[in-house]
Amino acid sequence: MGSEAQVFRDRRDAGRTLAGKLGPYAGRTDVLVLALPRGGVPVAYEVARALHAPMDLFLVRKLGVPGQEELAMGAIATGGVCVLNEQVVRGYGIPERAIQAVAERERAELDRRQKAYRGDSPEPEVRGRTVILIDDGLATGSTMRAAVMALRRQEPARVVVAVPVGAPSTCRDFAAEADEIVCALTPEPFFGVGQWYEDFTQTTDEEVRELLEQFARADAGAPRRMGEELWAA
Repeated sequence: MGSEAQVFRDRRDAGRTLAGKLGPYAGRTDVLVLALPRGGVPVAYEVARALHAPMDLFLVRKLGVPGQEELAMGAIATGGVCVLNEQVVRGYGIPERAIQAVAERERAELDRRQKAYRGDSPEPEVRGRTVILIDDGLATGSTMRAAVMALRRQEPARVVVAVPVGAPSTCRDFAAEADEIVCALTPEPFFGVGQWYEDFTQTTDEEVRELLEQFARADAGAPRRMGEELWAA
């Protein structure tokens, strides 16, 4: 863990830097890059291009404890997955009706994003694959933790969490959450992800759609090796 002073120009620049840390995964037919929308998409776009890997989205909505929303009591995710952290649920005495209310609210947002980003496109098949989960940074890590928890239900062979920048303590903690954690920068002191970007403007739904379309066009025109699957947005 270091005290690097590098600041990324934007998320695309961060993705190119992160890709340099993921060289061992380049050119492998079992690798799938999954982005957490919205901020993770520009980062993942550059990583997937550099690794010559397919890219897709992993839509996840953290289920926050009522009144302490930053604390995850579970998650809902792509593929109809719903998981609960029973330790948190029991420890905070959260009633079933409260869980259902939070889940319904977050399901509505997940469904909105599903329609906005994917339309009728099929969801990615992750079973048996090495999945690289990407976001634009890790602060508390609660959303990524929820994503890993949900993704495990779909039985990938290996889960790699990769971010351009993260809080040192959070990156250390993820060693127990994922099969591998790659944090390109782990600066100290760490006050937030945005401070390590010159441009940390919120990624819009339109930008997500545009990047998916660009990637699909580029991927469709790329040469294929035997056994590679064609990814489509």
